[in-house]
Amino acid sequence: MSSKIFRFKSRFRSTSVVCIREKSVWTSEKVVLSPYKDIEIPKLTVDQYMFRNLDKWASKTALVCGQTNRSYTYEQVYKKSRVFAANLRKKFKIKDGDTIAVLLPNIPEYPIITFGILAAGGVVTTMNPIYTAYEIERQILLSDTSLIITNEDLVPTVKEALKLAKKELPIISLNMTQSLPEGTISYKELVEDNHADLSVLNEVKRSYNDVAFLPYSSGTTGLPKGVQLTNGNLVANCEQQNTEIRQYEYTTESHQDSTLAILPMFHSYGLSICMLHKLSVGLRLVTLPKFQPDMFLNALLVHRLQLLYLAPPMVLFLGSYPQVTAKHLEHVTCVTSGAAPLPSADIQRLFEKAERDIQFCQGYGLTETSPLVCVTRMGEKTHEQVGYALPNMSLRIVDADTKNLGPGEVGELVVKGPNVMKGYLKNPQANSEVFVDEDWLRTGDLAKIDETGLITISDRLKELIKVKGYQVPPAELENVLKEHPAVLDAAVIGVPDPVTGERPRGFVVFKPGVKATDTEIIEFVSKRVAPYKKIQQITFLNEIPKNPSGKILRKSLKEEFSK
Repeated sequence: MSSKIFRFKSRFRSTSVVCIREKSVWTSEKVVLSPYKDIEIPKLTVDQYMFRNLDKWASKTALVCGQTNRSYTYEQVYKKSRVFAANLRKKFKIKDGDTIAVLLPNIPEYPIITFGILAAGGVVTTMNPIYTAYEIERQILLSDTSLIITNEDLVPTVKEALKLAKKELPIISLNMTQSLPEGTISYKELVEDNHADLSVLNEVKRSYNDVAFLPYSSGTTGLPKGVQLTNGNLVANCEQQNTEIRQYEYTTESHQDSTLAILPMFHSYGLSICMLHKLSVGLRLVTLPKFQPDMFLNALLVHRLQLLYLAPPMVLFLGSYPQVTAKHLEHVTCVTSGAAPLPSADIQRLFEKAERDIQFCQGYGLTETSPLVCVTRMGEKTHEQVGYALPNMSLRIVDADTKNLGPGEVGELVVKGPNVMKGYLKNPQANSEVFVDEDWLRTGDLAKIDETGLITISDRLKELIKVKGYQVPPAELENVLKEHPAVLDAAVIGVPDPVTGERPRGFVVFKPGVKATDTEIIEFVSKRVAPYKKIQQITFLNEIPKNPSGKILRKSLKEEFSK
């Protein structure tokens, strides 16, 4: 195939940029290569990488709270994180590789705490602040957490979780506005300690190949698993975003782009793409603890944001909420949507509100890929595709026997690259299922790739239910249902929902001679799971349809009940 030349206008350069493909992105073995030039990945830990250019923007604002206007400069973030790290090491005896849980909403202190844990040699496991005590207990046990950092209002839930786990762990509380909860240690005292012995950090021996983050994901199916993301995985994914797909303007003495950190930082999208990457290049992050229409719109007006990273429900909100005007989007140069597919009609409604065409990009990724695999480039107008493979990445489309398929053929997308996780923590069975041909990661998503390498996500092969962009694993809810004393067997599927995209629907088989109402079962589950995982409808069956090996036939349930 002849070489391909792509020309596209960029707001960052006065002339057109030419990206030349010297040869076809498809190899003779039907492997798809990135059309972008390979890049060199710095052999740094995440905390080293974050502050490698500190001198360029030390006095610029790194973080500001969109609710209270509390803010920190880059120099303050660096210094406070180092003091926090020294105290973790000295006062809590944190050692290299110890896991520390962060259970917080999006606040300016989140990155300070994260970088402090990493600088102390620890591993960060992130938790959803709306988790129940049962969900927190499970992650504490699975991750072997040795310390928990949380908000003062979440301390009671954490204490309940520790009681369930039969563990006594230190709790550091961010007593920013309230008095310190009993039995906890003050974050403020640890981070504002002017006498901290920073020399203790010389003991830390962490490398590019060591695990830095341990978020929990359901993978393609099943219960949550600890995703081991190394320093190298995350540094690679940051560097991959600094190439031809770059969406930000460089931070200079006279200019600094701003973005909104509303996607939860405990999730890989908000953590890696919004927090880690944008702070690594000197941008200004405006944090919002949760999505509230008035707070969200006020942040758009007050902070003159250039970049928005959103999930589909937020794009839908901007395009349909009556109070949204062109003034709210006046400074926005690029909107990127991820986590779930977004119809073109929703994007057009956003343009109508803005009274102009904003650069709109769709991205695709997984927690297991740190997370970005591909994203549409600046200057492209197509909204059905998710762009090309990032630099240093290779892709395949495979059939049920993992045989490679060709251009335009639909199959499972499998990926390989420096941003692909080390593997699931202490889960060899899950690793054997998700990795094929040694280091190729199965995404569990159906896709097709055209002759130029442009990727279209066709459907979900995996069984996860997507509620407002969040992953809800059916197996997790099935396990909770089966904990009810009246339930013998259970199944859960995702059914269409006009507001959330999908919602979980449960199916229950009673134990002989025992009964319960659907309301009782729904309430039982609701106490044990986060709000977005709640089951709102229960159907009683005589038996759960299964194949000969005992696997639940969710497809059969969907065909009969999801219409």
